[in-house]
Amino acid sequence: MRNLKVKICCISSIKEAQIAIASGASFLGLVGNMPSGPGIISDELISEIAAFAPSHIETVLLTSETTVKNILSHHSRVNTSAIQIVDALTEGSHKQLKQKLPQVKIIQVIHVLNKESITAAIQISKEVDMLLLDSGNPNQKIKTLGGTGNIHNWEISKSIVEKVNIPVFLAGGLNSKNIRKAIKKVAPYGVDVCSGVRTNNELDKHKLKSFFEAL
Repeated sequence: MRNLKVKICCISSIKEAQIAIASGASFLGLVGNMPSGPGIISDELISEIAAFAPSHIETVLLTSETTVKNILSHHSRVNTSAIQIVDALTEGSHKQLKQKLPQVKIIQVIHVLNKESITAAIQISKEVDMLLLDSGNPNQKIKTLGGTGNIHNWEISKSIVEKVNIPVFLAGGLNSKNIRKAIKKVAPYGVDVCSGVRTNNELDKHKLKSFFEAL
């Protein structure tokens, strides 16, 4: 588990970024405008945190934009080192996005709903740098695109990890009590945590310590 990457999501300030990095995070999740969920901050603040972070730390813009044009526009305002697309593209392709931003890591979220998620993950994996498996549901009237605090079917996640040839992050309801079981089951490249290391929506140093100790 020593080489496992940890992404702390919903970072809301430079202070939280400092705490996350000091704890051992190598990816910082910065949440842009979303239809629902925690951790949403302004593009101005995302830009500030991205500029603050050391070069060895990946700063990840979470965007709910679904067209290449709008994703590019969103990224131009924040200049993070990676983009996490939390919904399905409706216009343009991942390949076009990668061509426009060759230096930026493109991470596509797969909301693990059923076995059809495996097929989607395999197809998308050919055009992006990483996948992130989460527990949202984009089919709801008000889309949930992350930050649910819910665990999904790890059997499906395990199958995706085994079938794709790019790094995969596991997200959704992870905390210090279940993280070892999750890693043993799924064997991901990295894990993503938000609510599992927070108390009253604030990053909790004690929960962070317990989480990393469990790793």
